[in-house]
Amino acid sequence: MTDEDIEAARKLFAGPVEFLKSAPALQFLPDPSVPEVAFAGRSNVGKSSLLNALTGRKTLARTSVTPGRTQELNFFDVGQPLRFRLVDMPGYGFAKAPKDMVRKWRFLVNDFLRGRQVLKRALVLIDSRHGIKEVDREILEMLDGAAVSYRLVLTKADKVKATDLAVVAEATAAEARKRPAAHPEVLATSSEGGMGIPELRAAVVEAIG
Repeated sequence: MTDEDIEAARKLFAGPVEFLKSAPALQFLPDPSVPEVAFAGRSNVGKSSLLNALTGRKTLARTSVTPGRTQELNFFDVGQPLRFRLVDMPGYGFAKAPKDMVRKWRFLVNDFLRGRQVLKRALVLIDSRHGIKEVDREILEMLDGAAVSYRLVLTKADKVKATDLAVVAEATAAEARKRPAAHPEVLATSSEGGMGIPELRAAVVEAIG
């Protein structure tokens, strides 16, 4: 990843980024006309904050005090003319959700991953303070099964000591190396401090080709 890649990605994300629509079911998906990059993560991993930091907008993605509120696929258009879309996938691993809601989530996400030809990559967010949990491995299995290329991204990297972050990053990279659809490199980010955000922008642009 070069300085030129990072600057080109910064300019792209500094341009128009607009919320397009929410899709509670597959029949509501937008036309598959441009490449898409999806964001997945546990319901309290900081996904909305990361999307806001990535796009330089404070309120593009709703940050909720109640984890797991996003139960739909949310689509955002990037670029004018339109270059690609970001997809905010519903958070997983919410302990208080009813079983039928969890089942609906699983069907929606699984069908989306398996049937979306324009989906170029998924970014799976992992909390730096906790590392990969069993509930994260479930989504990695779904992505491997759907043959969707994905990359692991550590969030809240400013909340842990540098030595602890290095340990978590190495353990996360070791997990990635074991999985057929995973990108081998792990990115560490902080929505608050801006750490890793320029590199993440460049990784998104690189994924769409």
